[in-house]
Amino acid sequence: MSFNIGLSGLYAANKQLDVTGNNIANVATTGFKSSRAEFSDVYSASKLGVGSKTVGNGVRLAAVSQQFGQGDINNTGNVLDMGIQGQGFFVLSDNGSLSYTRAGAFQTNKDNYVVTSDGIRLQGYAADANGKIINGVLTDLKIDTSALAPKSTTLVDQGINLNSSADDITATFDPADTSTYTKTFPTKVYDSQGNEHVMDQYYVKTGQNSWSTYTLIDGRNPQDPTSTAPLSGTITFNPDGSVKAMTGSESYPTPDTSFEVKNNVFVLQGWVPAAKDASGAWVSNGSQGSASGIRLDMTSTTSYNTETARLSQSQDGYATGILSSLSIDSTGVMFASFSNQQSRAIGQVAIASFANEQGLEQMGGTRWKETFASGIPGIDAPKTGTLGGITSNALEASNVNLTQELVELIKAQSNYQANAKTISTQSTIMQTIIQMT
Repeated sequence: MSFNIGLSGLYAANKQLDVTGNNIANVATTGFKSSRAEFSDVYSASKLGVGSKTVGNGVRLAAVSQQFGQGDINNTGNVLDMGIQGQGFFVLSDNGSLSYTRAGAFQTNKDNYVVTSDGIRLQGYAADANGKIINGVLTDLKIDTSALAPKSTTLVDQGINLNSSADDITATFDPADTSTYTKTFPTKVYDSQGNEHVMDQYYVKTGQNSWSTYTLIDGRNPQDPTSTAPLSGTITFNPDGSVKAMTGSESYPTPDTSFEVKNNVFVLQGWVPAAKDASGAWVSNGSQGSASGIRLDMTSTTSYNTETARLSQSQDGYATGILSSLSIDSTGVMFASFSNQQSRAIGQVAIASFANEQGLEQMGGTRWKETFASGIPGIDAPKTGTLGGITSNALEASNVNLTQELVELIKAQSNYQANAKTISTQSTIMQTIIQMT
């Protein structure tokens, strides 16, 4: 019996050495989770149970359980390197077969899909053309490198103060004569082909709390590039400096193409970009202007006794953009930045969690598969519920504690020697008995 007990001890110590050696071998493996050998004692039992004087039959390997503790997050400088800070696994798809990993060293393949080093695709949620994430449906994440289509300007939002103490001007407005207007503000606007134009707004103080405004695009009338006649409007203010009323010109060329006013917003109806023909004459540059016109939001306009100035300004148009950089936030949203200063979401990384991580089946490559024991995965966006967050430009290191593993080596070696001594002692006793016969 002692031989068998000693043999079981040798086997257990050998397995402990194997597990410890595997941990040490993977100390530099990204996303690796250390394991530990768990043992249980063995007793012979009859149908009615184990007797009170039964001697044990040795030891057996009960399980090799993985320790899913957090590994260190180390910066790498590669934007597609991602580490999970907290609970969860990246979801991978190999032709529809899902697996899970903590190793976030990703790259793009020739088709711009985000993949592991062995070509397995990262899963997540796609984004629509407006950058809205489409939640609920997993898909292969892809970095769209196509140009961002231009957008014509439809809204100019600005905060302007018109000096209430400025001198009144009675001269006829002439954009070439600075004495005929109080201030001018240029704004870049874009047509539907991404061409840049300059919209000039001129402000003229005509009386107490009363101002006139004139608008030109590229120095031409927005609806008729052959004319330099501006679209005009008026703004009157309350004694407290807030807008009282606004009116738009309906004198040129017809009322349906006027500088209309709606809720303190000048609406420059369907403007047409201007260009010069071969003879140098100004002509309409096609129909790529904004069909709905440009809304000039004057809601924030004031008239206080301080310098006439534009305090804030934004417009929603932009030229064609080329992908210039990529960033990933803590919720896994991938943002593409373009050469036209625009950015939009192009996808979101998904992560999975399991009720019983110990039930996952190891499949090599620092990956796991779902099993009945693990339960089905709960897949969602990072930082949802108990799911961890994403750290971009970084990787999660192995959680192996090398000092502890070296100590485990010493303990396993001692166990092996002690169990070998049990067998050696039993052999000596057997030799003594044989010599007695």
